[in-house]
Amino acid sequence: MPHIRIVLVEPLYEGNVGFAARVMKNFGFTDMVLINPCTIGNEAKIRASHADDVLLNATTMTLDEVFATSHRVVATTGSLSYSACHPTRMPFYSPKELRHLIGDLEGTISILFGRENWGLSNEEVRRADIICTIPTSPIYPIINLSHAVGVICYELANLPKAEIPLATVEEMDHLYDHIDQYLDLVDHPGFKRESTMTLIRRVLGRCNLTWRECSTIHGLLRRSEWHIIPSDNENLVRSSEDEELEHNDKL
Repeated sequence: MPHIRIVLVEPLYEGNVGFAARVMKNFGFTDMVLINPCTIGNEAKIRASHADDVLLNATTMTLDEVFATSHRVVATTGSLSYSACHPTRMPFYSPKELRHLIGDLEGTISILFGRENWGLSNEEVRRADIICTIPTSPIYPIINLSHAVGVICYELANLPKAEIPLATVEEMDHLYDHIDQYLDLVDHPGFKRESTMTLIRRVLGRCNLTWRECSTIHGLLRRSEWHIIPSDNENLVRSSEDEELEHNDKL
């Protein structure tokens, strides 16, 4: 993944600059460049919230300097050309497609975002290497500057999804055994047993259960067992507590 630089071209409102800094940091980007910006004051700092470091470290450059220090420049625009006879704003790519275009590149990729009132000029777009647009509803196609930055950053973010350990094979087998025993307890017809257990395996297999979810299902089964066989309550409670303690000791 290349180094991504978010470039705001002549932003009009400091609040949008602050919000842009905030959403950049949300998705792991910190390199902000400002071209002939509005005055950046307290409102921008307030809007940036805990991303005030991104705002503080933002670099002020000219457009020529941005192009001179970039390996590729991407222009974002909502105004598009739909004919090869007018190539200024085409071919254009969605943010998701943009990730595939630049994801394997090395170097600095600068992404230009235009002014809130009229975006990037034709000349600014013409100089860019890649054109990107965010698909929006025709009901209201104009998107806020900071929101546009957020959409692009989201698609380009390389943040791993949080991973939660799944239940082990042994834990799932233990759950299936418990369900199988429960079918005996509720006098489930024997001729239906095989197909019922197969369906249960298919359903729970698709769910990618965690150990905690397995434990919860065990608990629900035991609670209903307590009502069916009240005399076994004490043993079932002890068994449930022992299993919980045993699992916690492994963590």
